[in-house]
Amino acid sequence: MDLKSLARDERAELAAFLETLTPEQWEAPSLCAEWRVRDVVAHMISYEDLRARDVAARLAKGRFSLNRTNAVGVDDAGARTPDELLAMLRERLRPRGLTAGFGGLIALTDGVIHHQDIRRPLGVAREIPAERLLPALRGALNTPVIAGFWRVRGLRLVATDLDWSRGSGPEVRGPAEALLMVVAGRRGIIQELSGPGRKRLAERVE
Repeated sequence: MDLKSLARDERAELAAFLETLTPEQWEAPSLCAEWRVRDVVAHMISYEDLRARDVAARLAKGRFSLNRTNAVGVDDAGARTPDELLAMLRERLRPRGLTAGFGGLIALTDGVIHHQDIRRPLGVAREIPAERLLPALRGALNTPVIAGFWRVRGLRLVATDLDWSRGSGPEVRGPAEALLMVVAGRRGIIQELSGPGRKRLAERVE
């Protein structure tokens, strides 16, 4: 299956999960600093319909800072109700525009990580299909925006639940999903990992 189809499946699964949330859960904090669940959803769809000149305008408005630029997109969509955000997501299941970049890898990586940003604080676990999780790990390690490569430089990552490993150096071992989230810079997850390289990785993430 191609990456755009995998990203579509990931977004569809997220949409189905969001449909089950209470109004209070939509307002709950996510793993993204200062963002609620609704803000994460707003962010995910905020780039879908932008043309190149629209992206440039947003970058300028965000003063060419990634965090400020992302905040601009959240502010633009964040006033919408959960029902409106969910409808917008359902209308944009298949990636287009900027998120369709690299064959859909941007949308897939973004979708898997942000799905977990929402689920983890709510305490609702899931099993991510390996066909989505493995490309998301590749995307997190290779996408400059996420900067995962720099966090894990000089370390060897080894998934304990999938046949996957990357890098060289002291090992960091754990479930592939936990590795993904730490590679993406999420805090509070390092304790789920083990190995002689964990302390070094913790210093770069926590």
